[in-house]
Amino acid sequence: MILQDFLLFDEYGLYCREGGFYLDPTKPVANAVISHAHGDHACPGNDTVFCTNATSSIMQLRLKKSAARQFVTHNFREPFFIKDIKLTFLPAGHILGSAQVLMEYQGTRYLYTGDFKLQPDATCEPAEIVNADVLITESTFADPAVKHPDPESEIRKLNSSDHNILLGAYALGKSQRLINLINRYCPERTVLLHHSVLPLTRIYEEYSFFPGNYQPYNRKLMKTPEKGFVYIVPPLTFDCYFRAKGVLRVFASGWKRLQARNDMELYISDHADWDDILNFIGLVRPSEIWTLHGNGEHLKNYFYNTLPVKILI
Repeated sequence: MILQDFLLFDEYGLYCREGGFYLDPTKPVANAVISHAHGDHACPGNDTVFCTNATSSIMQLRLKKSAARQFVTHNFREPFFIKDIKLTFLPAGHILGSAQVLMEYQGTRYLYTGDFKLQPDATCEPAEIVNADVLITESTFADPAVKHPDPESEIRKLNSSDHNILLGAYALGKSQRLINLINRYCPERTVLLHHSVLPLTRIYEEYSFFPGNYQPYNRKLMKTPEKGFVYIVPPLTFDCYFRAKGVLRVFASGWKRLQARNDMELYISDHADWDDILNFIGLVRPSEIWTLHGNGEHLKNYFYNTLPVKILI
């Protein structure tokens, strides 16, 4: 039987009362099950964090001593218990170490996706699909108007100019994916990395996900007459270079608003779009869908009279 109050929101985030833990809490809690290491899912200061090994490594790099009092790590597909809840981490395909959380209680299977994508990505574990009674899905791009283009076609846009490129991207996940895509489809380009991206990329390599060739940023290289450099920088640095001259400003994102005022649009997202969310739902075959992290109204309207859709937040 599906418990409608199995997961509830309170001031700390999404709470599982039967298990006494939070999923990706927004404030420090006693027991936190963390799907992945992006800052909007992995807050500092929790007592005990349950996560994958890679997520633990990234959190400890980024958050230092405030990452958690203790980490309890598990491999993918390795069941474990918190009280009476059986949990299993499954690859989510979002970034390195990102996990869906399968929770089994009293014969009912609840699957929390965290952030996920189905597009191929050589720099992280591909998303795995299992059946569940309740699918708790992110709805970041759950809009029929949003359809992510093929990443190969998008990255090849960088070949259309011989200018050096200032490429904005999130330091964790997106940057490593871009290194790989540029190496594969823009082989004449040389990737330069901002200093904040380097240690994260080394963690990818420690877990045997080698993005490809890159070099630490060298200011002289970007100033030389020789062209063909792509300098990957995090968003804050990208914003500081809003008057950069002699380079093309490009930002890799699925969000249309982040393409404004740039010299080229580059729609590369690490979230599932509308079609992939529908495909995922069809494969999971849930009896109910619960949505969060976005607008669930489109899914509610799409499945009207077909599947119950509850918008958690």
